[in-house]
Amino acid sequence: MKLNQDKKAQFTDRCHAAARAQSSRMDARTNMANDRDLPSPAAPPEHPAVVVHHGPRLIILRRMAWVCTALVLMVICLSAFIRLSRAGLSCHYWPHCYGQSLLELQQGLPASGGENEATALARLAHRIVASTALLLVIGMVLVCVTTRPVRWREGRVALALLALALFLAVLGRWSSNSPLPAVAMGNLLGGFAMLALCWRLAWHPDPPDTPRLRAWAGLGLALLICQVLLGTLVSASYAATSCNSLADCIAASHTASWQALNPWREPVLASTPPLNASGALVQTVHRMASLFVVLVLLPVGLAAPGQGRRGPGLLLLLFLAVELALGLLLAGNGASLPLTLAHNLIAALLLATAFELTRGAGVGT
Repeated sequence: MKLNQDKKAQFTDRCHAAARAQSSRMDARTNMANDRDLPSPAAPPEHPAVVVHHGPRLIILRRMAWVCTALVLMVICLSAFIRLSRAGLSCHYWPHCYGQSLLELQQGLPASGGENEATALARLAHRIVASTALLLVIGMVLVCVTTRPVRWREGRVALALLALALFLAVLGRWSSNSPLPAVAMGNLLGGFAMLALCWRLAWHPDPPDTPRLRAWAGLGLALLICQVLLGTLVSASYAATSCNSLADCIAASHTASWQALNPWREPVLASTPPLNASGALVQTVHRMASLFVVLVLLPVGLAAPGQGRRGPGLLLLLFLAVELALGLLLAGNGASLPLTLAHNLIAALLLATAFELTRGAGVGT
Protein backbone atom coordinates (compact mmCIF):
# COMPACT_ATOMS: atom_id res chain seq x y z
CA MET A 1 0.00 0.00 0.00
CA LYS A 2 2.77 2.35 0.92
CA LEU A 3 4.64 1.43 -2.29
CA ASN A 4 1.69 2.41 -4.44
CA GLN A 5 1.46 5.77 -2.69
CA ASP A 6 5.17 6.46 -3.35
CA LYS A 7 4.74 5.64 -7.05
CA LYS A 8 1.76 7.96 -7.30
CA ALA A 9 3.74 10.78 -5.64
CA GLN A 10 6.68 10.29 -8.01
CA PHE A 11 4.36 10.28 -11.03
CA THR A 12 2.71 13.48 -9.88
CA ASP A 13 6.09 15.20 -9.41
CA ARG A 14 7.18 14.19 -12.91
CA CYS A 15 3.97 15.60 -14.39
CA HIS A 16 4.43 18.90 -12.58
CA ALA A 17 8.07 19.14 -13.73
CA ALA A 18 7.08 18.43 -17.34
CA ALA A 19 4.37 21.08 -17.19
CA ARG A 20 6.80 23.65 -15.80
CA ALA A 21 9.34 22.85 -18.54
CA GLN A 22 6.68 23.15 -21.23
CA SER A 23 5.58 26.52 -19.82
CA SER A 24 9.17 27.75 -19.77
CA ARG A 25 9.67 26.77 -23.40
CA MET A 26 6.48 28.61 -24.41
CA ASP A 27 7.55 31.75 -22.53
CA ALA A 28 10.93 31.64 -24.24
CA ARG A 29 9.32 31.36 -27.69
CA THR A 30 7.02 34.32 -26.88
CA ASN A 31 9.93 36.50 -25.77
CA MET A 32 11.90 35.67 -28.91
CA ALA A 33 8.95 36.62 -31.08
CA ASN A 34 8.53 39.92 -29.24
CA ASP A 35 12.22 40.63 -29.62
CA ARG A 36 11.97 40.13 -33.38
CA ASP A 37 9.03 42.59 -33.62
CA LEU A 38 10.71 45.36 -31.61
CA PRO A 39 13.43 47.48 -33.25
CA SER A 40 16.85 47.26 -31.77
CA PRO A 41 17.81 50.27 -29.68
CA ALA A 42 20.03 52.66 -31.66
CA ALA A 43 23.14 54.18 -30.20
CA PRO A 44 22.69 57.79 -29.18
CA PRO A 45 24.02 60.18 -31.84
CA GLU A 46 27.34 61.78 -31.19
CA HIS A 47 25.99 65.23 -32.14
CA PRO A 48 22.22 65.30 -31.56
CA ALA A 49 20.34 67.43 -34.09
CA VAL A 50 18.52 70.51 -32.91
CA VAL A 51 14.86 70.28 -33.81
CA VAL A 52 13.23 73.64 -34.49
CA HIS A 53 9.47 73.67 -34.25
CA HIS A 54 7.78 76.08 -36.66
CA GLY A 55 4.22 76.95 -35.79
CA PRO A 56 1.74 77.76 -38.54
CA ARG A 57 1.91 81.47 -37.68
CA LEU A 58 5.68 81.56 -38.17
CA ILE A 59 5.40 79.68 -41.46
CA ILE A 60 2.82 82.19 -42.72
CA LEU A 61 5.02 85.08 -41.57
CA ARG A 62 8.05 83.79 -43.43
CA ARG A 63 6.04 83.24 -46.61
CA MET A 64 4.79 86.81 -46.34
CA ALA A 65 8.40 87.94 -45.86
CA TRP A 66 9.50 86.19 -49.08
CA VAL A 67 6.70 87.91 -51.00
CA CYS A 68 7.68 91.23 -49.42
CA THR A 69 11.30 90.61 -50.46
CA ALA A 70 10.23 90.23 -54.08
CA LEU A 71 8.08 93.36 -53.92
CA VAL A 72 10.87 95.46 -52.38
CA LEU A 73 13.27 94.26 -55.08
CA MET A 74 10.78 95.45 -57.69
CA VAL A 75 10.48 98.82 -55.93
CA ILE A 76 14.28 99.19 -55.85
CA CYS A 77 14.58 98.45 -59.58
CA LEU A 78 11.69 100.74 -60.56
CA SER A 79 12.96 103.58 -58.38
CA ALA A 80 16.45 103.31 -59.88
CA PHE A 81 15.00 103.26 -63.41
CA ILE A 82 12.95 106.40 -62.76
CA ARG A 83 15.86 108.26 -61.17
CA LEU A 84 18.43 107.33 -63.83
CA SER A 85 16.03 107.92 -66.73
CA ARG A 86 15.20 111.39 -65.45
CA ALA A 87 18.93 112.11 -65.21
CA GLY A 88 19.26 111.22 -68.89
CA LEU A 89 21.51 108.16 -68.51
CA SER A 90 21.84 106.48 -71.94
CA CYS A 91 19.56 109.11 -73.49
CA HIS A 92 19.19 109.38 -77.26
CA TYR A 93 21.83 112.08 -77.81
CA TRP A 94 24.27 110.80 -75.20
CA PRO A 95 26.19 112.42 -73.57
CA HIS A 96 24.86 115.86 -74.61
CA CYS A 97 21.39 115.12 -73.20
CA TYR A 98 22.79 113.87 -69.88
CA GLY A 99 21.57 116.03 -66.98
CA GLN A 100 19.63 118.25 -69.37
CA SER A 101 16.59 118.67 -67.10
CA LEU A 102 18.64 119.92 -64.12
CA LEU A 103 20.81 122.09 -66.36
CA GLU A 104 17.73 123.81 -67.84
CA LEU A 105 16.35 124.34 -64.35
CA GLN A 106 19.60 125.94 -63.16
CA GLN A 107 19.73 128.20 -66.21
CA GLY A 108 16.11 129.26 -65.81
CA LEU A 109 15.06 127.73 -69.11
CA PRO A 110 11.76 125.94 -69.73
CA ALA A 111 11.94 122.16 -69.67
CA SER A 112 12.56 120.74 -73.13
CA GLY A 113 10.31 117.72 -72.61
CA GLY A 114 8.38 115.75 -70.05
CA GLU A 115 8.66 112.14 -69.02
CA ASN A 116 8.68 109.53 -71.74
CA GLU A 117 6.16 106.71 -71.78
CA ALA A 118 8.48 104.14 -70.20
CA THR A 119 9.27 106.40 -67.25
CA ALA A 120 5.59 107.24 -66.73
CA LEU A 121 4.65 103.56 -66.72
CA ALA A 122 7.51 102.80 -64.32
CA ARG A 123 6.29 105.53 -61.97
CA LEU A 124 2.76 104.07 -61.98
CA ALA A 125 4.07 100.55 -61.37
CA HIS A 126 6.29 101.87 -58.58
CA ARG A 127 3.31 103.37 -56.75
CA ILE A 128 1.25 100.18 -57.08
CA VAL A 129 4.05 97.85 -55.95
CA ALA A 130 5.14 100.14 -53.10
CA SER A 131 1.56 100.40 -51.82
CA THR A 132 1.19 96.62 -51.96
CA ALA A 133 4.45 96.18 -50.05
CA LEU A 134 3.25 98.64 -47.39
CA LEU A 135 0.00 96.69 -46.91
CA LEU A 136 1.96 93.45 -46.66
CA VAL A 137 4.27 94.94 -44.02
CA ILE A 138 1.25 96.04 -41.99
CA GLY A 139 -0.08 92.49 -42.29
CA MET A 140 3.21 91.06 -40.97
CA VAL A 141 3.09 93.40 -38.00
CA LEU A 142 -0.45 92.26 -37.21
CA VAL A 143 0.55 88.59 -37.49
CA CYS A 144 3.35 89.18 -34.98
CA VAL A 145 1.65 91.29 -32.30
CA THR A 146 -2.12 90.70 -32.41
CA THR A 147 -2.16 86.97 -31.60
CA ARG A 148 -0.84 85.39 -28.43
CA PRO A 149 1.85 84.54 -27.76
CA VAL A 150 3.19 87.81 -29.17
CA ARG A 151 6.27 87.15 -31.33
CA TRP A 152 8.37 90.13 -30.29
CA ARG A 153 11.46 88.68 -31.89
CA GLU A 154 9.97 88.87 -35.39
CA GLY A 155 7.69 91.76 -34.44
CA ARG A 156 10.60 94.12 -33.87
CA VAL A 157 11.83 93.49 -37.41
CA ALA A 158 8.32 93.94 -38.83
CA LEU A 159 7.91 97.23 -36.94
CA ALA A 160 11.27 98.44 -38.27
CA LEU A 161 10.05 97.55 -41.77
CA LEU A 162 6.89 99.57 -41.20
CA ALA A 163 8.87 102.59 -39.97
CA LEU A 164 11.13 102.44 -43.05
CA ALA A 165 8.16 102.12 -45.41
CA LEU A 166 6.48 105.17 -43.88
CA PHE A 167 9.75 107.13 -43.98
CA LEU A 168 10.20 106.35 -47.67
CA ALA A 169 6.59 107.28 -48.40
CA VAL A 170 7.04 110.70 -46.78
CA LEU A 171 10.44 111.20 -48.45
CA GLY A 172 9.04 110.37 -51.87
CA ARG A 173 6.00 112.57 -51.38
CA TRP A 174 7.73 115.76 -50.26
CA SER A 175 11.11 115.58 -52.03
CA SER A 176 10.55 113.67 -55.27
CA ASN A 177 11.96 116.51 -57.43
CA SER A 178 14.77 117.56 -55.11
CA PRO A 179 18.19 117.90 -56.80
CA LEU A 180 20.05 117.24 -53.54
CA PRO A 181 22.06 113.99 -53.60
CA ALA A 182 21.14 113.40 -49.94
CA VAL A 183 17.53 112.75 -50.95
CA ALA A 184 18.52 110.09 -53.48
CA MET A 185 20.89 108.55 -50.92
CA GLY A 186 18.17 108.35 -48.29
CA ASN A 187 15.71 106.87 -50.77
CA LEU A 188 18.11 104.22 -51.99
CA LEU A 189 19.54 103.28 -48.60
CA GLY A 190 16.04 103.05 -47.13
CA GLY A 191 15.00 100.63 -49.87
CA PHE A 192 18.13 98.55 -49.36
CA ALA A 193 17.47 98.43 -45.60
CA MET A 194 13.90 97.23 -46.22
CA LEU A 195 15.22 94.46 -48.45
CA ALA A 196 17.73 93.38 -45.80
CA LEU A 197 15.05 93.23 -43.09
CA CYS A 198 12.64 91.27 -45.32
CA TRP A 199 15.44 88.85 -46.15
CA ARG A 200 16.21 88.39 -42.46
CA LEU A 201 12.58 87.60 -41.66
CA ALA A 202 12.38 85.10 -44.51
CA TRP A 203 15.70 83.34 -43.81
CA HIS A 204 16.31 80.38 -41.48
CA PRO A 205 15.47 81.56 -37.95
CA ASP A 206 18.22 79.90 -35.89
CA PRO A 207 21.73 80.08 -37.34
CA PRO A 208 24.74 78.88 -35.32
CA ASP A 209 26.44 81.45 -33.14
CA THR A 210 29.66 82.63 -34.83
CA PRO A 211 30.85 85.79 -33.01
CA ARG A 212 34.06 86.25 -35.00
CA LEU A 213 32.35 85.80 -38.36
CA ARG A 214 29.59 88.19 -37.32
CA ALA A 215 32.13 90.83 -36.31
CA TRP A 216 33.91 90.72 -39.68
CA ALA A 217 30.58 90.65 -41.51
CA GLY A 218 29.54 93.74 -39.54
CA LEU A 219 32.70 95.54 -40.61
CA GLY A 220 32.10 94.54 -44.21
CA LEU A 221 28.49 95.69 -43.96
CA ALA A 222 29.57 99.12 -42.69
CA LEU A 223 32.06 99.50 -45.57
CA LEU A 224 29.44 98.32 -48.04
CA ILE A 225 26.93 100.91 -46.81
CA CYS A 226 29.53 103.64 -47.35
CA GLN A 227 30.22 102.26 -50.82
CA VAL A 228 26.51 102.26 -51.68
CA LEU A 229 26.20 105.88 -50.55
CA LEU A 230 29.23 106.84 -52.66
CA GLY A 231 27.74 105.10 -55.69
CA THR A 232 24.49 106.99 -55.19
CA LEU A 233 26.45 110.22 -54.92
CA VAL A 234 28.12 109.44 -58.27
CA SER A 235 24.77 109.17 -60.04
CA ALA A 236 22.96 111.93 -58.10
CA SER A 237 25.78 114.45 -58.74
CA TYR A 238 25.89 113.62 -62.48
CA ALA A 239 29.48 112.38 -62.23
CA ALA A 240 29.11 109.55 -64.77
CA THR A 241 31.02 111.55 -67.41
CA SER A 242 33.51 113.21 -65.04
CA CYS A 243 36.30 110.76 -65.91
CA ASN A 244 36.91 107.37 -67.54
CA SER A 245 39.78 105.27 -66.22
CA LEU A 246 40.95 105.24 -62.62
CA ALA A 247 44.15 107.10 -63.62
CA ASP A 248 42.07 109.81 -65.30
CA CYS A 249 39.85 110.11 -62.22
CA ILE A 250 42.84 110.44 -59.89
CA ALA A 251 44.43 113.10 -62.11
CA ALA A 252 41.19 115.07 -62.44
CA SER A 253 40.40 114.86 -58.72
CA HIS A 254 43.52 116.87 -57.81
CA THR A 255 41.78 120.09 -58.78
CA ALA A 256 38.37 119.11 -57.38
CA SER A 257 36.96 120.56 -54.20
CA TRP A 258 36.09 118.35 -51.25
CA GLN A 259 32.66 119.95 -51.42
CA ALA A 260 31.96 117.40 -54.16
CA LEU A 261 31.49 114.83 -51.38
CA ASN A 262 28.87 116.95 -49.64
CA PRO A 263 25.46 115.28 -50.24
CA TRP A 264 23.58 118.42 -49.13
CA ARG A 265 25.10 120.51 -51.92
CA GLU A 266 23.29 120.76 -55.24
CA PRO A 267 25.67 119.87 -58.10
CA VAL A 268 26.42 122.78 -60.43
CA LEU A 269 26.44 121.53 -64.02
CA ALA A 270 28.30 122.87 -67.01
CA SER A 271 26.85 123.27 -70.50
CA THR A 272 29.33 120.83 -72.07
CA PRO A 273 30.71 117.46 -70.91
CA PRO A 274 31.90 116.75 -68.35
CA LEU A 275 28.85 118.20 -66.68
CA ASN A 276 30.36 118.03 -63.20
CA ALA A 277 34.14 118.06 -63.34
CA SER A 278 34.45 117.89 -59.54
CA GLY A 279 32.62 114.55 -59.70
CA ALA A 280 35.99 112.97 -60.55
CA LEU A 281 36.77 113.07 -56.83
CA VAL A 282 33.58 111.12 -56.05
CA GLN A 283 34.44 108.60 -58.76
CA THR A 284 37.95 108.16 -57.36
CA VAL A 285 36.81 107.61 -53.79
CA HIS A 286 34.06 105.21 -54.95
CA ARG A 287 36.45 103.08 -56.97
CA MET A 288 39.17 103.01 -54.31
CA ALA A 289 36.68 102.13 -51.58
CA SER A 290 35.61 99.04 -53.52
CA LEU A 291 39.03 97.51 -52.81
CA PHE A 292 38.47 97.72 -49.05
CA VAL A 293 35.01 96.17 -49.41
CA VAL A 294 36.47 93.21 -51.31
CA LEU A 295 39.34 92.76 -48.84
CA VAL A 296 36.84 92.37 -45.97
CA LEU A 297 33.89 90.59 -47.57
CA LEU A 298 35.87 88.03 -49.58
CA PRO A 299 37.35 86.31 -46.46
CA VAL A 300 33.91 86.45 -44.81
CA GLY A 301 32.32 84.64 -47.74
CA LEU A 302 35.10 82.03 -47.80
CA ALA A 303 34.89 81.37 -44.05
CA ALA A 304 31.09 81.29 -43.75
CA PRO A 305 30.47 77.76 -45.21
CA GLY A 306 32.85 76.21 -42.68
CA GLN A 307 30.97 77.83 -39.79
CA GLY A 308 27.46 76.66 -40.61
CA ARG A 309 26.51 79.58 -42.88
CA ARG A 310 26.95 77.86 -46.23
CA GLY A 311 23.96 79.46 -47.98
CA PRO A 312 24.63 83.12 -47.13
CA GLY A 313 28.38 82.62 -47.58
CA LEU A 314 28.09 81.26 -51.12
CA LEU A 315 25.56 83.94 -52.04
CA LEU A 316 27.91 86.61 -50.70
CA LEU A 317 30.74 85.32 -52.91
CA LEU A 318 28.44 85.14 -55.95
CA PHE A 319 27.03 88.65 -55.53
CA LEU A 320 30.49 90.07 -54.79
CA ALA A 321 31.92 88.56 -58.00
CA VAL A 322 29.00 89.79 -60.13
CA GLU A 323 29.16 93.26 -58.61
CA LEU A 324 32.88 93.53 -59.31
CA ALA A 325 32.35 92.40 -62.91
CA LEU A 326 29.59 94.97 -63.44
CA GLY A 327 31.72 97.71 -61.90
CA LEU A 328 34.62 96.88 -64.24
CA LEU A 329 32.27 96.93 -67.23
CA LEU A 330 30.90 100.32 -66.21
CA ALA A 331 34.41 101.71 -65.70
CA GLY A 332 35.66 100.34 -69.02
CA ASN A 333 32.66 100.90 -71.31
CA GLY A 334 31.13 103.99 -69.75
CA ALA A 335 27.80 104.38 -67.99
CA SER A 336 24.79 102.67 -69.53
CA LEU A 337 21.29 102.27 -68.16
CA PRO A 338 21.08 98.42 -68.19
CA LEU A 339 24.51 97.96 -66.57
CA THR A 340 23.82 100.63 -63.95
CA LEU A 341 20.45 99.07 -63.06
CA ALA A 342 22.05 95.64 -62.72
CA HIS A 343 24.85 97.16 -60.62
CA ASN A 344 22.24 98.72 -58.33
CA LEU A 345 20.24 95.47 -57.99
CA ILE A 346 23.25 93.28 -57.15
CA ALA A 347 24.43 95.88 -54.63
CA ALA A 348 21.08 95.58 -52.85
CA LEU A 349 21.32 91.78 -52.74
CA LEU A 350 24.94 91.94 -51.58
CA LEU A 351 24.03 94.27 -48.72
CA ALA A 352 21.11 92.05 -47.66
CA THR A 353 23.36 88.98 -47.62
CA ALA A 354 26.07 90.73 -45.60
CA PHE A 355 23.40 91.86 -43.14
CA GLU A 356 22.17 88.27 -42.77
CA LEU A 357 25.68 87.13 -41.85
CA THR A 358 25.76 89.58 -38.93
CA ARG A 359 22.97 87.65 -37.17
CA GLY A 360 23.80 85.04 -34.54
CA ALA A 361 21.79 82.43 -32.65
CA GLY A 362 19.03 84.08 -30.64
CA VAL A 363 19.95 87.54 -31.95
CA GLY A 364 17.15 89.37 -33.69
CA THR A 365 15.31 86.88 -35.83
